[in-house]
Amino acid sequence: MASILTNLFDGVAYGMLLFVLACGLAVTLGLMNFVNLAHGAFAMAGGYICAVLVNNSGWPFFAALPLAFIGSAAIGIALERTLYRHLYSRSHLDQVLFSIGLVFMSVAAVDYIMGSSRVFIKLPAALEGQIDLFGVGIGRYRLMIVVICGLLTLGLQLILAKTRFGSRLRAAVDDPRAASGLGINVPQVFAFTFAFGCGLAGLGGALSAEILGLDPYFPLKFMIYFLIVVTVGGSSSITGPFLASLLLGIADVAGKYYVPKVGPFVIYTVMIVILLWRPNGLFGRTAAR
Repeated sequence: MASILTNLFDGVAYGMLLFVLACGLAVTLGLMNFVNLAHGAFAMAGGYICAVLVNNSGWPFFAALPLAFIGSAAIGIALERTLYRHLYSRSHLDQVLFSIGLVFMSVAAVDYIMGSSRVFIKLPAALEGQIDLFGVGIGRYRLMIVVICGLLTLGLQLILAKTRFGSRLRAAVDDPRAASGLGINVPQVFAFTFAFGCGLAGLGGALSAEILGLDPYFPLKFMIYFLIVVTVGGSSSITGPFLASLLLGIADVAGKYYVPKVGPFVIYTVMIVILLWRPNGLFGRTAAR
């Protein structure tokens, strides 16, 4: 029973991490209707920013996390203002071709600058090891991930559903002309949303570096996981990707532990079953352009 609960907790932590990594894609794809396959490149940027600050410059881990968010968001808004904004009205195929090209450029650039070896981030002693809770071994770092990702999820849901900015974003996506006529600065709303999604990806990259490892091919290796989360959860809300992340995280950890020979295929099996049952995802709906 203890091993089951430990695996369940590890699966929840992994699922939370997947959500933070993928929720920025859920925002840009679901709310902005933009297919950004380069999302993993911003996660990689945040991971390397955190690694350089902590490993090379001696920054505290918790001080480097906000800078990973800010740095990735700054890169995102620079690219959005110069490149991405010209593709909002283009077809999804154009968006896919552009963003996948950006992925290969980022892989080559990071490989040239940082090298191809895998990087891990030095953690403070307080986050190492496990704590024993009712006979269940819980990793301290994974517990921190659950807490941080849970707070981020609640905050993101409140921002999108309860604030004026959330209503402006939905209006700008549904009818940009009408939103502009009502005085909403649509380009500014899109730029801020895109930058926020990139910042979340960067934060997820920094948090995931210790568990997933970090190398120049990070955007390519985990692109499929981001897409699976958004596809299974549905891209029309944040709730869907969040529940999909938990489900897929638990299934992936359990599969690799109990059936290691076929463990890597469990997450794809879950995706196929859910999409056969609900083709638009758990909380999906047909989106209109």
